[in-house]
Order: sequence, then C-alpha cells, then structure tokens
Amino acid sequence: MEYFGRYGGFNEGDPSSPYRLSDTQNRFTVIGCSALALISDYDGTGYQGLGVATCRNLSDLVNGSCSGMGCSQTTIPKRMYYYDTTFSASVNTSQIWEFNRCSYAVLMEAAAFKFSTTYVNTNKFNDTYNGRVPMILEWAIRDVKSCDAAKQNTTGTYACLSANSKCVDSTNDQGYTCNCTNGYAGNPYLLDGCKGVTMGLFGLMVIVMITIFWGQMILQKRKLNKVKQEYFRKHGGVLLFDKMKSEKGLAFNVFSEAELIHATDNFDSSRIIGKGGHGTVYKGIIKNMSVAIKRCAVVDERQKKEFGQEMLILSQINHKNVVKLLGCCLEVEVPILVYEFVLNGTLFELIHGKNQASQISFNTLLRIAHEAAEGLSFLHLYASPPIIHGDVKSSNILLDDNYMAKVSDFGASILVPSDKEQFVTMVQGTCGYLDPEYMQTCQLTDKSDVYSFGVILLEILTGQLPLKLEGSEKQRSLSLIFLSAMKENNLEAVLVNHVKGQESMELLRGLADLAKKCLDMCGDNRPSMKEVADELNRLRKLSLHPWVQLGVETEVENLLGGDTTGGYEIELSGYPMGESENQPINPRSSYYAR
Repeated sequence: MEYFGRYGGFNEGDPSSPYRLSDTQNRFTVIGCSALALISDYDGTGYQGLGVATCRNLSDLVNGSCSGMGCSQTTIPKRMYYYDTTFSASVNTSQIWEFNRCSYAVLMEAAAFKFSTTYVNTNKFNDTYNGRVPMILEWAIRDVKSCDAAKQNTTGTYACLSANSKCVDSTNDQGYTCNCTNGYAGNPYLLDGCKGVTMGLFGLMVIVMITIFWGQMILQKRKLNKVKQEYFRKHGGVLLFDKMKSEKGLAFNVFSEAELIHATDNFDSSRIIGKGGHGTVYKGIIKNMSVAIKRCAVVDERQKKEFGQEMLILSQINHKNVVKLLGCCLEVEVPILVYEFVLNGTLFELIHGKNQASQISFNTLLRIAHEAAEGLSFLHLYASPPIIHGDVKSSNILLDDNYMAKVSDFGASILVPSDKEQFVTMVQGTCGYLDPEYMQTCQLTDKSDVYSFGVILLEILTGQLPLKLEGSEKQRSLSLIFLSAMKENNLEAVLVNHVKGQESMELLRGLADLAKKCLDMCGDNRPSMKEVADELNRLRKLSLHPWVQLGVETEVENLLGGDTTGGYEIELSGYPMGESENQPINPRSSYYAR
C-alpha cells in the first residue's frame, strides 16, 4: 500500500514562536481502511497519540461519518507548536489494498473537513485540498507567562498601549493578547488605537441588536424544539415511553436535556469524573441523589435506530457487580446516559495509582477480579438478549465504598447481533486491551471481552500498564511481554514484587495460566466469562485456605464423616462469618483487611 506523504506534519514552529496549534479547532484526522497512525510533538518524548481507521470493504463506509470506519478524528493537547505523523508498518493491508491504495494522516481544521467515501478508493482527498489542508494557529505574545507578568515588566515591552485596552491571558500556553474595552473599537496595540463609539449611535445599535437578538431567540427556540422532537423520535423515544407506560413498575427515567444541564451546572468541567474515547462522565445531582451522567462521544447509525429498545433492555440489568443504568436523555444528537454513582474510584487507580497497589492485598485484588468476571458473565449469559461490553478495562471496573467491583460503561456496548451478517461499524475498545482477532475481522464477540479481561489479570499480576509508547512492539505490549515470559517458563520475571511476597507460586501460576488462556489469539480457544469466573472463585478458595485442594478436601471430608461444606461455605466464598454474599462487606472485618 502507498501512503500519501504530503499530509504528514507541521515543522515551522519553535518554542519562541507566537503561534500554537489550536487544540479546539483542529483534529488529528486519519483516513484509510487499514491505517494506524501516530502523531507526536517536537521530539517524540512528550505527547503521542494514535489514530485508527479501518474497514473491510467500501460498503462499510458512510459519507459524513468519521467515527473510525474509514475515517477517525482525535483531539490534541494544548501548547503544541509542532507535530509529525508516522504510520505503523506492521498493519496488514493484504485484504484491502486493491480498493484502498492510499492512507492519509494529518492535523487539520475540523470545521473544514467532511468525510467522503471517495477519499478511500480514489485520490479525491488530494484533489480536494490540492496537497495542502487548512489548519488553525492561535497567536499571542509569548515572552511572558500572563497579563500580570506583562504589567510588572520593567523593560517597557507591555503591548496593550491604548488607554482603553485590556489584557487577556492566552488560553493555549503562556502569553496574552490585547482587546479594546467595552464601548471602544480599534487597534489596542497602538497608543491611541481604541476609539470611543458615540453614545447615540451606540444606544441605537443596542436597541437594534436587542430586537434582532430576541427575534432570533424565538426562531431558534422553535427550531431547537423541532430538532429535539426529531432526535427523540429517531432514538426510539416514543417506543420507550409506550413500554414504560405498559410496565408501570419499570425503574427507568427519560430525562430532558434541561434537567441534566441543571444537574451538572451546564456540564461544568469541575464536575468531570472520567473521560475516554467513548465520552465524558460528569457527577450530577438529581432529586438530592448523586448520579453519573455520561455524554457519549458517538453512537453508530444501527444503535441510533434501536436506541430506545436497547435502553429498555439495559435498564433491566440488575446485578450487584454491574453499575445500574437509571435512565437516559433522547432529545439530543447523541443520547446521554444516567448511571448510579459509584464513588470509590476504579481498579485501574487501585493498581496503578501512587503507592496504591502495594497497600492493597493480593486477596482483595483477586476478589475484585472475581466479582468483575461475575458481572461480565451475567451480561453474556443472563441478559436477554446477551450483551457484549466491548470496552473491558480496569478503568471501567468501578469500586463502591466497600471496594466491591461494579462493571461500568456497558451502555456503550452492543447487543449480540441477531444474525451473522451484522458487524460492528466502528472501532470499539482501548489500545492495549483490544482483541487482535477483532482488529482483523471487525466482528465483536463475547470472546473479545474475555481477551480484554485477560489483560486486566496481567495488570494485577505485574502491576504494569497494558501499553507503553516506547520500545519495540514486543516491549510496548504487556500481553506480548507476558506471553513471551510464559513461553520461556520465566513467569517470576514479570510478577510485581509485593505479589510474589504475598502469595504462593502455585496460586500465581494458576492465575497466570488463566490469563494465558484468555489471551489466546483464537477466540474459539478462549474460555467463556462463566468459566473465567468459576476458575477465579476456585483460586480465591485456594488463596484463603491453601490446604483446600482436591485430595485434601476428600481426606478431610472422610475424617469428619461426611459433608464439610456446612461449616466453611461462607468463609470460603471470601466473606466474613455471619455475612452473606449479597450483604455489604464490613470494612473492619479481618477478611476484608486481607
């Protein structure tokens, strides 16, 4: 495959330049059917981001849709004055090269780009932009950090010279710009550059502007109501309402956009509690109850048509290890989901947070993994129809105030297709957790969740991140590092020290063998989530009572003259004596402390 080279970087900036690449108006855009591109800053040691565009054939593509299928767009951070792009040479293009000879990766103005399916199988992208794409640069005076520093500068280089000018801090890196104050117009960088507007003319302009403003407001409000009604209809809101009326006991709510805006202080950034590729999660307050409100980044066309019905199914999921979906908002372009609020962080933070992993016992981590597996198993087996999560990762396993695991973010999942011809039409998952078989077939299955869960088991065993951005391909991927160690019979080399110090190698090898089975390249060879949960339960029993092995169990049973489970059933499940599995764990209990 030929990669079109003229779209590949911006190298005219330097740290002293007044220009910065706009992080709000530009997007890292990747086009192709098997394109994995990397964007990096000046020396490649700071910011690095990935863009993935994939498809099986041209029929997968949709004009105007840039959500992963043939086209993807990613935001960049602030303070960038330079960028470069490269393509991964390891991507297999043998299946698509006949109809997709060129791939593109470029940072460009988001508003100036609209995806066309012809960009994939022709050179029309090059012809449209003639080898040069629009990009937004933001200008400021950069020789000082802020307005305060500029005003205190004794060298006399403060640029806002007009008496009626004001200094404004740059929102993209250090520096400032100058504006004329209200009632004045002109050039604020000249001594007499800001001129006052005559009050009569100013008053007339105000009246005209107010009249126009209110007229526009009335028209816009009418248009907005029509748009909201259309979104509500498209997302299956009418069907959902009818079903809710017929099933009066259904604990599910359809919220208005205004309610959720009020609950989150207009989605204020201070309310953000999580952010990822599928959307942003805010803490909200509805009727004096804390909730988690997720604004999804994108929902594919298939899901839009069936969203109301799918929300109805998801709302009926009731399992102690799955976050409860409380409701949704359908009158917006991309529906908003409302979940129960789980306040104690994530498994990712527990493993990788500063000094966290060494303070948490291995038994606790093993219990959390077992509970998460039970939640996923429930989604796969007992939901009707079954639900594939699609983005299983340690940051999507939330912890309540008793450190019980709750699988989250399944609202962005898909229901199992009703026939084999239905395929996922967008890239699902997170780099480092992605099922390699899915990357080849674009078909998401329950075994894709199993692979991702296997990576979580590696995080627990090794304390390492699933993906690093430096080193060779084998050195970057935790899965490849682990599988190589297992092949060389050198498991101890990758285990985190405090885990080796807490548990027997027999238990750790058992967990490593389970992880290896989950990471099998062939999905059919992987265990089901039910089998994974059962094996984790067995390993937990071994962890709590190392003498409980098959031969010893039989011997003890014979010695005691019959069934031994009566006195040990609750203990072996990992909960304190006198508490059932359905009750919260007592934080002061000795078993919880383990």
